[in-house]
Amino acid sequence: MAKVDIAGKVTELLETYLADKGLDVYKVEYKKEGPGWVLRVYLDKAWTGAAAGDAESEYVGIDECEAVAGWLSDRLDELDLIERSYNLEVSSPGLDRELLKPSDYVRFAGRAVEIRLYEAVDGSKYYEGTLIGKDGNDVVVDVDGTERRFAADRVSKINLAVVF
Repeated sequence: MAKVDIAGKVTELLETYLADKGLDVYKVEYKKEGPGWVLRVYLDKAWTGAAAGDAESEYVGIDECEAVAGWLSDRLDELDLIERSYNLEVSSPGLDRELLKPSDYVRFAGRAVEIRLYEAVDGSKYYEGTLIGKDGNDVVVDVDGTERRFAADRVSKINLAVVF
């Protein structure tokens, strides 16, 4: 079975299982790394549209990852979806998560972000600022007090910044 099919099947299984657990699938990867294969599942707290809360309600905990890993491992063994041996990893996207979904731009508005561009804009391919949101096809960020707009198709990656 192709890795796209496996990632899709795992996503479907998890979406059904997580529906009433306050968790969502952030991303599923199935790929060859070194000599072996890895099935990597990233979980996220389900976003209800409310403003960000405390860390406990905003981030996935280790107990949640362990519970999902146990369930998924058993379910994958039952279904025998993956023919070769692999390592299963279940985790959260991390503090420096990449913004992937349109809802991420609403959910994390007001947060510090790091933006990497495919091509330089005003001499730079890297910007840091405060996410304002997304407006049509533009990612809007406050960079040092100035609103900057970057066409989404020119953004190679946008992550939450880890600020200490």
